[in-house]
Amino acid sequence: MKQAKTNAMRILDKEKIDYTMLTYRTDDGKIDGISVAQKIGREAGVVYKTLVSQGTSRAYYVFVIPVEAELDLKKAAKVVGEKKIEMIAVKDITAVTGYVRGGCSPVGMKKLFPTVIDSRAEQMERIIVSGGNIGVQIELAVDGLLKATKGRLADVSTLPTA
Repeated sequence: MKQAKTNAMRILDKEKIDYTMLTYRTDDGKIDGISVAQKIGREAGVVYKTLVSQGTSRAYYVFVIPVEAELDLKKAAKVVGEKKIEMIAVKDITAVTGYVRGGCSPVGMKKLFPTVIDSRAEQMERIIVSGGNIGVQIELAVDGLLKATKGRLADVSTLPTA
């Protein structure tokens, strides 16, 4: 089954940013990051999830963090200069980003929101993020993702203690 290009891929093509499309089956309903990493045969540490939050100023922010990590709301708020940030409601994801839950790419949202990629990505050449559709991931260089999102790196996540 050939996968159509997503908005995220069209933007990467236009910006001449190299990426690899990875697809996975979704018929089992498992679309969480850890399951996706297993399905595409990659370590969870290189697969990142896209989270959208809103600050007390009502501005939206995008955070790209490892799938096994949790967004540290205090660190994240400080990084973007907000007193406080909260995750947006799942029901609002499509209206705000243009993407559906489980297929929200940091590239190609309705608007270019301030984007922060967790600093753990600095140690990697390439990371994997949603390709803009459930069942589609894209692997690309960290600097390519920074360029496409006009993002920056910062420490915004914590790994849960086992």
